[in-house]
Amino acid sequence: MSFKNSEKLYKKGLVNLVGAVNSPVRAFASVGGNPLFIKKAKGTRITDVDDNNYVDYVLSYGPMILGHRHKKVQKAIDKALKNGYTFGASTKNEIKLAQLVCDAFAGMDKVRFVNSGTEAVLSGIRLARAFTGKDKIIKFAGCYHGHQDALLVAAGSGLATLSMPGSKGVPEGAVKNTLIATYNDIESVKAHFKKHKDIAGVIIEPVGGNMGVVIPQNTFLKELKELTKANDALLIADEVMTGFRSKFGGAQELFDVEADITCLGKVVGGGFPVGAYGARNEIMEMVAPLGGMYQAGTLSGNPIAMAAGIATLKELKRQNPYQYFEEIGGILEVILLEKAKEYNVDLVVNRFGSMLNPFFKKGVVTNFEEAQQSDTKKFAVFFWEMIRNGVFLPPSQFEAWFLSSAISERDLDTTAKAIDKAMKKVSEM
Repeated sequence: MSFKNSEKLYKKGLVNLVGAVNSPVRAFASVGGNPLFIKKAKGTRITDVDDNNYVDYVLSYGPMILGHRHKKVQKAIDKALKNGYTFGASTKNEIKLAQLVCDAFAGMDKVRFVNSGTEAVLSGIRLARAFTGKDKIIKFAGCYHGHQDALLVAAGSGLATLSMPGSKGVPEGAVKNTLIATYNDIESVKAHFKKHKDIAGVIIEPVGGNMGVVIPQNTFLKELKELTKANDALLIADEVMTGFRSKFGGAQELFDVEADITCLGKVVGGGFPVGAYGARNEIMEMVAPLGGMYQAGTLSGNPIAMAAGIATLKELKRQNPYQYFEEIGGILEVILLEKAKEYNVDLVVNRFGSMLNPFFKKGVVTNFEEAQQSDTKKFAVFFWEMIRNGVFLPPSQFEAWFLSSAISERDLDTTAKAIDKAMKKVSEM
């Protein structure tokens, strides 16, 4: 398999792009080699500039839940394009998509569309502070909530991949109101509430996706909800990854926990840059123009993105692929574990519906510290062998794999054969 054209583009990109990429994880820093440059995708398959074809488990980190260029989504986009690209004014489709989103989440009466998950979280936290009149926010080590200053501490994902504890350019004052707790450890949260009386809210990924897939244990989320309520704080659910992926109503519905503020992205835009945050009326009425919390965006509610989002959610509701995701995810989990055992490779597989993640380690992974014990060198060998055998994975041990409803038996067969070869390669290290 040749990557010659990707290598050429990488060298050319270094001239005018930072590291030849526009997002750090794309740089392949933790797996080595040059990043792959993609030219097209359709269904479950993605093709690079060297015409190498792969089964895609990146899916643009989640939004392509129906597969790439689904015919109904494509039709909606083509229709919207004929009317214009952006107006800086309200459109009917904003109302349609808002109704679809609000109907899916029990604790959401109103929603505000923005342009990214980062923007949704930034706004959701500002809203929590505005509503409670308090300043401090608790986040969990390993949970990544976008690149805003206040939350760029103890983050997972790209920062973990690059072995960076935080980010330069973030002033000390920006993080003074950010408190760090341990995922799945309710006592670490209680300790903060005991010490601080000005906590506005707790933000969490209901299922971790940026330290690899990490699942809440036992009654952790319910205890978290009770704790925030008892302390007049808000629970903020970052469902940018899990929203509409684990169930149409998100991870909250599966765990029977209702967040006060929900942040969304990825699937909601159907492949276009869309984020959203929503809550019950009394909270959302704090947002301008109804209230004093200001947040705005010229391209928010972009008509093309709204059309793609509506088509995606309608088709997702029609398909209801969540049992299928569970079955396919289960098959992949078994294949990974069986091949790891066959080749005597230490492996843990965490899975939640259409998200899964193999960790190259012994034991369990229930928090960021345990995730960081993974052998990233083994993952790098595994990654490149999967690539050479036609499977496109996130280039980081700490990123979730995603499934689309378009996945087929042929895709699974390709993946199974690639896993066999990749595990064998890892065993030879």
